[in-house]
Amino acid sequence: MKVCVVGTGYVGLTTGVSLAFLGHEVTCVDHDQAKVDMLRGGRCPIYEPGMEDLLAEAARNLTFTTSYEDAVPGADVVFVAVQTPSAADGSPDLRYLRSAAESVAQALNHDFTVVVNKSTVPIGSGNWVDAILRDSFATREDRPEGVEFAVASNPEFLREGNAIADTLYPDRIVIGSDNPRSLEVLNRLYRPIINQTFTAPTFLPRPEDANAVPLVSTDLASAELIKYAANAFLALKISYANEIGQLAAKVGADITEVARGMGLDQRIGSRFLQPGVGWGGSCFGKDTKALIATAAEYNLEMPIVKAARDVNSRQRAIAVERLQDELRILKGRKIGLLGLAFKPNTDDLRDAPALDIANSLLARGARVKLHDPVATERFRKEQPDLAPYLSETIDDVFADCDAVVLVTEWAQYLELDWSKFVGLMRSPILLDGRHVLDADRMRRLGYRYVAVSG
Repeated sequence: MKVCVVGTGYVGLTTGVSLAFLGHEVTCVDHDQAKVDMLRGGRCPIYEPGMEDLLAEAARNLTFTTSYEDAVPGADVVFVAVQTPSAADGSPDLRYLRSAAESVAQALNHDFTVVVNKSTVPIGSGNWVDAILRDSFATREDRPEGVEFAVASNPEFLREGNAIADTLYPDRIVIGSDNPRSLEVLNRLYRPIINQTFTAPTFLPRPEDANAVPLVSTDLASAELIKYAANAFLALKISYANEIGQLAAKVGADITEVARGMGLDQRIGSRFLQPGVGWGGSCFGKDTKALIATAAEYNLEMPIVKAARDVNSRQRAIAVERLQDELRILKGRKIGLLGLAFKPNTDDLRDAPALDIANSLLARGARVKLHDPVATERFRKEQPDLAPYLSETIDDVFADCDAVVLVTEWAQYLELDWSKFVGLMRSPILLDGRHVLDADRMRRLGYRYVAVSG
């Protein structure tokens, strides 16, 4: 099939490259000429493990352009995967989606095209995009005859750092439309993934337990709500573990053991029960805000979702409080932060806990040293006020520090020879912001081990 993907961020790029790998003819359009040039050269503008390898394997079916006229005409499916950042009131800012829909409408010329909302959009956006498409198409002086199109929703469930596997070997695929023909087209598009009949990438073998992928085929509004409901539930699960972690600290319980005992219950499961400084990134914060804003439009409150957000925000403050409990005075203290990206295996800094922790420490008069194995270049561009505090080496983070905080659980940090760093510190306080280090081992090495919950 012929596919157009509008936007080459995490979602758009992963979608386009994966579909091209499966054999579809894919053209990705983006207004950023520098990004398009980079992708044409086989280089990835974001850090995502395996993406450049997949780019190489899919290159024969893949084109990048800045022109809608080169990308949209003749497409069976047009994915719109532009950013939808939060507006001041928490609702998604849809100006990029509107602009993309108008541009797509000006280039449509196929007998039937499915225009798919791949971006996370508010409930009802499918109807809104359909109206924009029809209004914009009607203004064309060169409007071709016999052109039909319909809108569908196909929410993504990608984890940054694991996006390719989540695309090729997903838990489920959700498609929603009020047009039966659209559902048929998307069913055909995804059939190789649904049946797992494609040859796996050389660098990412098919999991041994991979089976046929469930397809949820539903209406527009239900597909849009599934995305928000799923992300809000995962955010809630993490916040619940952190709230229990605070109680565990008061009663002398080990929150990692509590979470393990809970997770072995198959009704609960162990994923997203890890205590720590909380979630960040582009999805959970934005989607929970949008869900609350959508409910408010219908005179509904979402107290559980609000509580999940409050608990998550509190975890970042608790990390600073733990340091203050240990050091008594933060003014003039030197504190190192290991990890800036919101999670491992990505350079994404959006809503990263490290940013709030660093700014809070600086506001209290502390000095900070910052390190990340991957996100440094992006950090310099996106956080110019904090960039002067970057350390080039891990040794520099520890040198003469009063405390070090493990903020992001990069494998590089977990595999450190921790014994060589304890002697570099002024006081060997180690705050484990992710509950991933062996507390007893760290204490034997000479660290004063402290956990966010404990």
